[in-house]
Amino acid sequence: MIARKGTILFTSESVTEGHPDKIADQISDAILDALLEQDENSRVACETMVTTGMAFIAGEVTTKGYADLPSIVRNTIKKIGYDSSTMGFDWETCAVMSSLDKQSADISQGVDKTRPEEQGAGDQGMMFGFACDETPELMPAPIYYAHKLSKRLTDVRKQNILSFLRPDGKTQLSFEYKDGKPTKIHNIVVSTQHDAETSQATIKEGIIEEVIRKVLPAEYIAHNPEIFINATGNFVIGGPMGDCGLTGRKIIQDTYGGAGYHGGGAFSGKDASKVDRSGAYMARYIAKNLVATGLVPRCEVQIAYCIGVSEPVSLYVTSHQTSEIPDEVLTKAVREVFDLRPYYITQRLKLQRPIFSKTTCYGHFGRSEPEFTWEQCDAVEELKKHL
Repeated sequence: MIARKGTILFTSESVTEGHPDKIADQISDAILDALLEQDENSRVACETMVTTGMAFIAGEVTTKGYADLPSIVRNTIKKIGYDSSTMGFDWETCAVMSSLDKQSADISQGVDKTRPEEQGAGDQGMMFGFACDETPELMPAPIYYAHKLSKRLTDVRKQNILSFLRPDGKTQLSFEYKDGKPTKIHNIVVSTQHDAETSQATIKEGIIEEVIRKVLPAEYIAHNPEIFINATGNFVIGGPMGDCGLTGRKIIQDTYGGAGYHGGGAFSGKDASKVDRSGAYMARYIAKNLVATGLVPRCEVQIAYCIGVSEPVSLYVTSHQTSEIPDEVLTKAVREVFDLRPYYITQRLKLQRPIFSKTTCYGHFGRSEPEFTWEQCDAVEELKKHL
């Protein structure tokens, strides 16, 4: 939690779509989308591991649909840009292995009920949502701009603006805060895979001009922050060849970059009956709408569930003392405005659509694409009435 008094540094990181863990996330969500497209009631918990020359799929799936796993895996890797063994991964030649079982009957009996609105939570756990007024999308500034750097790093590679770049990469920003407000960027870290021929001087110059200066607001970097680019001096070996990738291993950069709490559950490869995903999306939706009222500069929402039970077992909403409205009043208003049972979350946010591949990279939150229904601020007026 970012301190409200004094001067501090706060850091968040992001990774590109070519990072091994993000390759795994994208494959898992591509499989989920393929099944939801055929059967919106698919129950999917799909995990992926990628390593040198191989992708392994495992999990539990109950569906009327069919997923051509080798084709989905290869097409996903191709879109990312791993098309040569010189990059450490090749979509045409990598092996694809799988081990998928049906969802446990012990779980499904708690989720599937006679009346849809009585649908129980797919697991126990607590989910958090967060929003603040630091950026236009009501996200913390460090993770918001770290994602923009990562996305730009990918764009200049795919558009061949910087032809020496390869898919794997990371970005990191340390913001200076004064009395709870971001004032400037203290340092910038960019690590990016590249070809073996280009000099580090050329790489550094290209990234500063085509990535950093094209993305970060001038007022945040006017004082010339310290910049680290490929600090080891070389990043040729990347992707799954350089590091094994697993689904769900980037949960902090998927959410708020550490600025808010996290319940521990990953998102990718899970359908909406898993409250790890749907509950976290709903918590973000609530927090963002509360901040959008203009009455709550900073908001965090916790929802907790018991497996097989539809109503949440607890709800907590806090402004972290940034609002004159007491936390108990915020919590009461949320209870009155939103139905937090899994069925109604799924219906309100339209989470049975095959939209999840778009969420995988550059954050599940702080996005403006129309598929991201949990980012809409359509409950503001109703919340104002209750506040």
